[in-house]
Amino acid sequence: MWEAQFGDFANGAQVIVDQFLSSGEAKWNVKNGLVMLLPHGFDGNGPEHSSSRLERFLLMCNQDDEVPKGGKYDYDDVLEDVNMQVVHPSTAANYFHLLRTQMRAPFRKPLIVVSPKKLLRFRGATSKIEDFGEGTKFQPTIADTNANLVANDKVRRVILCSGQVYFDLESEREKSGHNDVAIVRVERLCPFPFKNLIGTFEQYPNASVTWAQEEPKNAGSYTYVVPRLRNIQKFLKRSSHKVDYAGRPIAAATAVGFTKVHNAQLNELVQTAFKK
Repeated sequence: MWEAQFGDFANGAQVIVDQFLSSGEAKWNVKNGLVMLLPHGFDGNGPEHSSSRLERFLLMCNQDDEVPKGGKYDYDDVLEDVNMQVVHPSTAANYFHLLRTQMRAPFRKPLIVVSPKKLLRFRGATSKIEDFGEGTKFQPTIADTNANLVANDKVRRVILCSGQVYFDLESEREKSGHNDVAIVRVERLCPFPFKNLIGTFEQYPNASVTWAQEEPKNAGSYTYVVPRLRNIQKFLKRSSHKVDYAGRPIAAATAVGFTKVHNAQLNELVQTAFKK
């Protein structure tokens, strides 16, 4: 009986997301600003604890993977053209500014927030009071914060990532001293922050590019971001358009459900991200 009721609920939720949330504006010219806060994060538990199926929401986004023509990069211009936002914030301040921007926007768009539960009580995700003050705003990407990073033209690799895996990567860099690797957080996945990442690639002209994620390769945002990152490199006329991958292997389940295996996979993906 419970299974039948749960199935009905799941089917109903799917209909709402597919038929209204992602396409209501195009179908019926009905705009909405619904915010969906979805638990997400791989902490060594079972699949039902791990994934909000981020990849499914990204599949429903209608933004092209090409760099916008005519310099149309501004947040409001791009956001007004897409059907919804998908955001993966990693700090308290960025989450605050995200919700504030959502309320103050002159138009309505659905907002999907992929929210790692671990970060609710993780000290590294806290923000200073100054980060909430006058002149601060939502950051689609967060630049590298390592004070010991080598000169920009000496950086050998840029690791791009979203969510809590950043803190695992930062911890490994601090421990191993990989100060020739920059780590940049992509906080907003749709609309994709082309303008910010063009600036990142120009900042590190000699660096290779790696996308790191905690999800399996057939899940998460990998298949969504890779063509966009390659197109940015083509736009900048870089000699290589390659995007390396550091993450869990392809899997049918979203998570292994065994802490020992989970930790081994996490260690492997972190090591892969920095490997020379």
